[in-house]
Amino acid sequence: MDLSKTGKLIARLRREKGLTQKDVAEKLGICAKTVSKWETGHGFPDVSFISELSRIFAVDPSSLLEGEMPKIKPEVGNVKRTKFYVCETCGNILTSIGNAEMVCCGRKLSPLAAKKDDAAHKFNIQTIEDDFYITFSHPMTKEHYISFVAYVRFDRVLTVRLYPEQGGELRFPQMRGGKMYYYCNTHGLFALEI
Repeated sequence: MDLSKTGKLIARLRREKGLTQKDVAEKLGICAKTVSKWETGHGFPDVSFISELSRIFAVDPSSLLEGEMPKIKPEVGNVKRTKFYVCETCGNILTSIGNAEMVCCGRKLSPLAAKKDDAAHKFNIQTIEDDFYITFSHPMTKEHYISFVAYVRFDRVLTVRLYPEQGGELRFPQMRGGKMYYYCNTHGLFALEI
């Protein structure tokens, strides 16, 4: 750990949030001189303060420990590169179109790898009016169900959240040139070209 790097990062994050050293100290229940020592590289926050500092500054605790924010190039362009993440603890669904670190319920999430649909995970797609009418015979029990269906096109992602004991049908506005993704809570993510 580099005290100077971490100190400079704490100072930068504090200024970005519009806080004074006294404001941060009051939130932590310590004196402002302690925060000053951290920022000048003459001390390092006790481990017990790292999670609270990361909450105050809205950053990952590992960034504070390393003394730098991850450098991720801005992603411009194609929404077709959408990555899906599902938290195994709470079932939260997250998406990104570029490189991202996703964390939910205190755990780092990895992007899901889509598989080609199989016989047990077949979707029937019909065109009704101006919509895709989608039906499936997959179980929708509390233990085994389709959690979400997403339609990804070059400029948008439409997502429908599904719940156990719900019927196996849904509709999407008809758009050509996209890909359908659906997530089984037991078998993972599947993809289907439209």
